[in-house]
Parts: sequence; structure tokens; C-alpha cells
Amino acid sequence: MLSPKRTKYRKAQKGRMRGRAKGGDFVAFGDFGIQATECGKLTARQIEAARIAIRRKVPKTGKIFIRVFPDKPFTKKPAETRMGKGKGGNEGYVAIVKPGKVLFEIEGVDLEVAEKAFTAAHHKLPISTKVIPRESVL
Repeated sequence: MLSPKRTKYRKAQKGRMRGRAKGGDFVAFGDFGIQATECGKLTARQIEAARIAIRRKVPKTGKIFIRVFPDKPFTKKPAETRMGKGKGGNEGYVAIVKPGKVLFEIEGVDLEVAEKAFTAAHHKLPISTKVIPRESVL
């Protein structure tokens, strides 16, 4: 599963998700991409599940590009713990996604196969998405 090799700080603050994606909002590597249409947090498990779903629908000639990386740690306190006593331990990593961010890209397949693959991936993700082509494809 995806996780950073090292981080500057062990625990991160929650922050808030507002506005559109600052970068990575167009298809750069493949022919088609799946783009987020709302804010959300994608865990490393969700990204991996979506990648496997895409891989099952795409033939071996197709190439998949993952454009998101979970680099923000999230914490969780143990069950049945009283309030206070500090922040919980690290539970995993998430990727912060804003509207417009391209999550995955596919190269070497036609639109029909790409839409099937991205529909399968969409069902694994907690946010709404849409399929977009590269500008030079159409």
C-alpha cells in the first residue's frame, strides 16, 4: 500500500478542504482520466482498491498512471477511551483531493474501455468523479 518513506512531522493537523485543485487538474500522461468533482480524503486502501479495479478492466496493452499519493497521516484514538490524554496514534495515510484533481489516467485504450474501467474505480471511491479525455485526443 502507498505511504511516504518519511515525513517531516509525525502527526498532522486536520486542516480544511476548500476551493478547487491547485494543480494536477488536466490529463497529462494518458489519453483519458478520472477527475474528482468534490472534496474528500482518499485513504491508501481506497486508492489501491480503485487501482486494482481499473487493472482488471484494462488489457495488458493499456498503461495506468496514479496521480494521487497519500502523504498526510491521520490519527485515531483507541475504542472506549476517555476524553483527553492527547492525540491518538497514527492510523494510516490519506490524500487530500479537491474538485478538479485528476486521480488516475489510462493510456493505450479506447473511450469505451476507459469508461468501464473508471466506472469500476468510481465505485471504490468515497467521492464523485467524472471521466475526461485529453484535449488532443478529441
